[in-house]
Amino acid sequence: MARHSKHFRTDDELDEVEDDLDELEDEFEDDAPALDELSRGSRRAAAHYSQKRKSAGKHHVLRNVLIGVAAVVLVAVVAVAAYVHHINSQLNGDLDPSLSSVLTSTDAGEPFYMLLLGIDKDEARTEGTEYGEDSSAYRSDSIMVARVDPQNKKVTLVSIHRDTLVELGEHGEQKINAAYSFGGPTYATEVISDFAGVKLSHYAQIDMDGMAKVVDSVGGVDVNLPIPVVDPEYTGLNLPEGQQHLDGKTAALLCRARHAYDSYGDGDMYRAANQRAVFSAVAKKVLSSDAPTMMNSVSAMAEMIDTDMDVNSIVSLAMQFRGMNVDTDIMSGMEPTTSEYKNNIWYEICNEDEWHAMMKRVDEGKPPYASTAQDATANVSAQEIKDPGSEDSSKPEKKYEGKVQVINASSTNGVATKVANSLTDSGFTASAETGQSTSNTTRIIYNGDDATKAKQVAEVLGLEVEPTKNDGNYLTDQDVIVVLGTDKF
Repeated sequence: MARHSKHFRTDDELDEVEDDLDELEDEFEDDAPALDELSRGSRRAAAHYSQKRKSAGKHHVLRNVLIGVAAVVLVAVVAVAAYVHHINSQLNGDLDPSLSSVLTSTDAGEPFYMLLLGIDKDEARTEGTEYGEDSSAYRSDSIMVARVDPQNKKVTLVSIHRDTLVELGEHGEQKINAAYSFGGPTYATEVISDFAGVKLSHYAQIDMDGMAKVVDSVGGVDVNLPIPVVDPEYTGLNLPEGQQHLDGKTAALLCRARHAYDSYGDGDMYRAANQRAVFSAVAKKVLSSDAPTMMNSVSAMAEMIDTDMDVNSIVSLAMQFRGMNVDTDIMSGMEPTTSEYKNNIWYEICNEDEWHAMMKRVDEGKPPYASTAQDATANVSAQEIKDPGSEDSSKPEKKYEGKVQVINASSTNGVATKVANSLTDSGFTASAETGQSTSNTTRIIYNGDDATKAKQVAEVLGLEVEPTKNDGNYLTDQDVIVVLGTDKF
């Protein structure tokens, strides 16, 4: 303690200070537990305050994140709604409101019929014509009636020849494609519904000038060409036979190239078959895509298609057809007609019995043709490429036997060979020959007293012809003789 002595004047003072220090030390020792508890409480309080601040910070961040997500979702919903509204306005915008009055509603999932028109909006057609300059002056260039069966995942496309002669009331006798020119979609739907004998539930028209964009929207299509397609003067096409991948421009030209088939007969018939093949190939691409890609395809098509359907119903319908066998369950055919030159104009006259038989098959969900022999475009027009192992749904399931002679008394070259080949595929032993003269009537003749085989031949060929017994004018070494007349071939 000597170092502190200079601060105190006497020893007594120093003693007093030391006593005070000892007393304070004793008090501190007595209060130490309380001080420790106070210290621990302070630390707990500090920790709790700190945790509350951290928790409040986290809730603040979470709240901001949720608000941000909600804002993004709201913007997305508004954007999607606006996008769908934009597509719907493109799909429905140019249609006559009166169209709905001639369309028939159907129950969900039930088969329905849809009219597909390919409209060639070539403005040069409207100049100086009796039809005027508005959009109704464009004559429908492609006419198809589609039967759509969502439950069984089947689609049937039936082309109607654009030059088919029909009665159009006050307009008199006209080609059927003139109905659009006189009354637009509504009148065309009425006329074609009556002609086909079916109620139409939906309508779609495709701008043929925009076909290229439709095909490009699905990345092009693949078709098989049984013969080269050479059309230097009109479309400029020069395609070799065999499998072809077509971009939009080439596919659109193929859908127009009727003069490439002039040496085979009616070019419109082959062109219509090419259009069905391209449409089927596009459908195959769309149905094999996922929903976002499907939506993009619909968006691209909206610029070229006018329809009463909206984007939601289109995508919903397409999703119902996911998984369908497009090689066997997209079927097609064409109205059977005979060409006739009348009043200095070439018309196509509908072969009514054969047409009614075809539409009866279609309504039953069967292929339009009972056999490929009835398809005059087979092995000539474009065909969709089938996946390996897919079956040809047009081949009859039954197998028959018997000798059949097929005589071509029609004006169509090569049809007897096609019919004979079809009968051979079904089990018959068939031969073909050309008749010495033409006949207006198709006949099926049988030898003996049993008409069973003759009826089987009629079934295979899809002919509503009552077999008759040989009256001695035909060979007797055949079980059945088929005379192909101009009324059906």
